[in-house]
Amino acid sequence: MNDVHIVQLVKSYDPEAPVLQGLDLAVPGGSLAAVLGPSGCGKTTLLRIVAGFLRADSGTVTVGGRTLAGPGVHLPPERRRVGIVPQEGALFPHLSVARNVAFGLTELDRGERRRRTEEMLDLVGLAGYGDRMPHELSGGQQQRIALARALAPRPALVLLDEPFNALDSALRTGVRADVRAALRATGATALLVTHDQQEALSTADLVAVVREGRFVQCDTPQELYRRPADPWVAGFVGDAVLLRGTVGSGGSTATTPLGTVALASPPNGRRTGTVVLRPEQLRLTDADAAGVVRGTVTDVCFYGHDAKVTVAVRGLDSPVDVRVAGPLSVGPGQETGIRVTGEVTLHP
Repeated sequence: MNDVHIVQLVKSYDPEAPVLQGLDLAVPGGSLAAVLGPSGCGKTTLLRIVAGFLRADSGTVTVGGRTLAGPGVHLPPERRRVGIVPQEGALFPHLSVARNVAFGLTELDRGERRRRTEEMLDLVGLAGYGDRMPHELSGGQQQRIALARALAPRPALVLLDEPFNALDSALRTGVRADVRAALRATGATALLVTHDQQEALSTADLVAVVREGRFVQCDTPQELYRRPADPWVAGFVGDAVLLRGTVGSGGSTATTPLGTVALASPPNGRRTGTVVLRPEQLRLTDADAAGVVRGTVTDVCFYGHDAKVTVAVRGLDSPVDVRVAGPLSVGPGQETGIRVTGEVTLHP
């Protein structure tokens, strides 16, 4: 399988401010891993090193047991068997769709090139589009052609460099699903570089979060969301509610301004820390119910499928957001009760 191993990767443009500071990442063959992080954290530098466009200062990159970069080794891009889907497709404007897809198939004879091209166009849902020119395609179609071109030579690894940025939100969801299905159909291993948290969580098998040139957590989307490594990761990957917490005598609960909450894991000797939970773990209840924390609704944002209700609670410096599904029973200025459901994580 074409598993990917990146070990202690270091890259600096300025000795005083290294961009990558010892990155480690393992991606099982056939998986789609999202590299997620804010602008300037080193995502694009990592992609360019894996592609062969940049040399790392130190560290190794291996794909399927084959070393692409390491001490004394730097394979040129054309020998790496790495396909790239750049931003906005970057198709050759003077070539037809079919010739774009077949561009990297120089080692095949004409008949085999035609067969592979038709196979790739069918895979991305654009069979019969071979004679069209890139300017005759929509943005989403151009991105699918770019993926077909990257997959046609059967690469060991596909790199996707924020390929959906130029698409509107409605189109982006459909193209993401098409790209994911095509990658799975071919069994390709892929790295998706993105700063879009929703894109990473909904598309990838693994999500690796980068902060200041280091991976701070690499996990499945569900585990990353449910058990973030620290409060920064929690706030970066989705909405988070952060509370002061004091661990109870049994070690399985913590006391917070929103009441007593269940801890997902033992506190490892810590008695106080920051409790992290998600807005959907909060429930609005009758303000007069026994044992609930009271608050005042300050704002309501309705999204259709759900709503975000902002509640000011005495003892908290800032209001908390509550995700509410279904009809709303409260409005700004009204009193409400709040209770916490499910398990939470505690961080020092």
